[in-house]
Amino acid sequence: MGIDPISCIEPEVPRVTAVGIIVAMRMEAGCITPLRLSFNQRTDLGNGAAVWLCGVGAEAAGAAATGLKNAGAAALMSFGFAGALHAGLNSGALVLPESIHTGGCLLPVDLNWRARLLGCLPDQLNVAGGILAASSKVLTSTSAKRELAEATGANAVDMESGAVAEVATNAGLPFMVVRAISDPLDFSPPRVLLEAVRPDGSPHLRRLLGLLLKRALTLGTLLRLASDARAARSTLSTVVRYADAEMRAVHSPAPSLGGYVARRQAIGSDRS
Repeated sequence: MGIDPISCIEPEVPRVTAVGIIVAMRMEAGCITPLRLSFNQRTDLGNGAAVWLCGVGAEAAGAAATGLKNAGAAALMSFGFAGALHAGLNSGALVLPESIHTGGCLLPVDLNWRARLLGCLPDQLNVAGGILAASSKVLTSTSAKRELAEATGANAVDMESGAVAEVATNAGLPFMVVRAISDPLDFSPPRVLLEAVRPDGSPHLRRLLGLLLKRALTLGTLLRLASDARAARSTLSTVVRYADAEMRAVHSPAPSLGGYVARRQAIGSDRS
């Protein structure tokens, strides 16, 4: 019995021919698939779709979006949690924005794709549209949220969708944002909590315990954060349950960059 010869042919890597979904945190990714995703790399979801667990922030999201684009994604989606900039948005509210405010520009999502996904959802979901603002940092106070809302006209905020929108727009790819409110206007994650979170958004239990023992963080705050996150996860899971096929499919033609340029100029003229 001899040893089988080693093939010199590299195994074919599945390419993304449908939607590439960018998620920052592992708890968000769990709403899409039960798979334990590898961090900061593409995972095939079948039927040409893929998900990329990238970590928090614009730089990580932009790299993930670029990776999915280079792998052949026909459209990009930013999926996960958001913070409320409007008092009417409670934890668990679904945000399907029509545009993303980033760097002084308004980048419109694919409205046809958005409308199809919205049509799949049950009536009991509280859905908000409007503008989603991109932020370079976690907003940890109501005053910071109000300032961003006033500056951008947005009703919700996250740290990744702006980067995804820019990659998609520059590549001429359709994109959409699916976000659920995890922290309402009047309750934000305390800044000290950032010390106890791993790059994939999962809690660092030893550091978390240390913050509790030092009373830098209260148990009541943790319980409130957990409750709000459960509400957001429930909403995202509902979206996936009812609109999974629409999340992965691509129907719309790639948008022209003319709309992006027009929006950018319009904002510039408003401020002049």
